[in-house]
Amino acid sequence: MNAETNNDNGSCCGTRAAYAAAILGAFLIVALLVRLTRDYTAPPPLNANRAEERAKALAEIRNAEEDALHTTAWLDQGKGVVRLRIDDAIQLAERQWQNPAAARSNLIARVDKANPPPPPPPPPPKSAFE
Repeated sequence: MNAETNNDNGSCCGTRAAYAAAILGAFLIVALLVRLTRDYTAPPPLNANRAEERAKALAEIRNAEEDALHTTAWLDQGKGVVRLRIDDAIQLAERQWQNPAAARSNLIARVDKANPPPPPPPPPPKSAFE
């Protein structure tokens, strides 16, 4: 009887080992498929020319932004709209906002001057039946 129970335990352990090997094999196959899919769908790396173009474009944008922040220029000369340097704009705002009521009315007037309301639409034509 002991021999039979030993055989049952041996086959039971063998079955468990087979299941464990099958599960491990399935995980390895899935991992391999994930890796192959990732390699297959990866975008091509940037070449040196494209990297230089992007770096040059970024430098141009940053230079233009720096120039816009630190120089004075006309935005709309007809309306009298000027872009000021940051330091000048801060000093001007500090001086104007010492009297908040006057600064607020000045600000509203400047906004109205820079953005006038559109003209009213023309009246609709009269109908022939009127």
